[in-house]
Amino acid sequence: MSPIAGFFIALIILLVVVAARGFRLVRQWEKGLIEQFGRYQKTVDPGLRFIVPFVQNLQRVDMREQVADVPPQEVITRDNVVVTVDAVVYYQATDPVKLKYNVASFIVAATKLAQTNLRNVVGDMDLDDALTSRDTINTELRMILDEATDVWGTRVVRVEIQRIDPPMDVTDAMHRQMKAERDRRALVTEAEGTKSAAILRAEGIRESQVLEASGRAEAIKRLAEAEAFQKVTIAEGEAQGIERVFKAIHDGDPTPDLLAIKYLETLQGVADGQATKIFLPLDTGGVTSSIAAIGEIFKATGDDPVQATAQGNPAIGAG
Repeated sequence: MSPIAGFFIALIILLVVVAARGFRLVRQWEKGLIEQFGRYQKTVDPGLRFIVPFVQNLQRVDMREQVADVPPQEVITRDNVVVTVDAVVYYQATDPVKLKYNVASFIVAATKLAQTNLRNVVGDMDLDDALTSRDTINTELRMILDEATDVWGTRVVRVEIQRIDPPMDVTDAMHRQMKAERDRRALVTEAEGTKSAAILRAEGIRESQVLEASGRAEAIKRLAEAEAFQKVTIAEGEAQGIERVFKAIHDGDPTPDLLAIKYLETLQGVADGQATKIFLPLDTGGVTSSIAAIGEIFKATGDDPVQATAQGNPAIGAG
């Protein structure tokens, strides 16, 4: 092979290698910055890009959300208590050109900025407020950092306070205070439970007594109603019986003679009893007239009514 042919082959290989060096791959989460002779020229999106070798250069910028850890530092609160504060900052690039050319090391700059503003925010609070207001600290610090890092082409997504540690003696005092408060709450809760139980027990006894008294009153009422109903029923029965007897007598239209005979039969029934004395009603009305009628009957037959009655009922004669 002649030297000229070898030269051309070498030249072709060199051109292929140089051309291959001109292809660059920009990934999905990146932006590409093309520089020409060290000067920014344009921004390219993800994909396969070609640059002129030895003339242009491609700088990649990560556009994903990232985290910067703020080292623990001691901060003096407004009530002169030294606490150790640790935080993390979540940020995301918004302008790759500013992020690449406006700050040399964003992580270092953001960390120092977060430490400075964290001292200012916590230093304006008392210890109790700092321990119980982490959301307030996070929000205020995020707003400060977001505004300050805007010129660097980034957006502070959120800031999280990992821990706020007071000194050991303050921690021990807080633990004793917490224990005393919990003991007090336990005693109050126990007392309230005992009180509630006593109230419920008393209410149960009272309701039981009320129900028992109501039951007794209801029973007495029903017994009285039953007795009254019984008496009314008996009285109504007797009244109906008398009414029926009266009606039967009235419908039968008895003569005085019949009434006199029934009267004597009744006297005979009374005389057959166990009584030692018999009281005859002394009236001047219908009974006397009935007895007179009886006398008239026996006179007509020629018998003595007293003797006839005595014969019929020896008890009268014995009296």
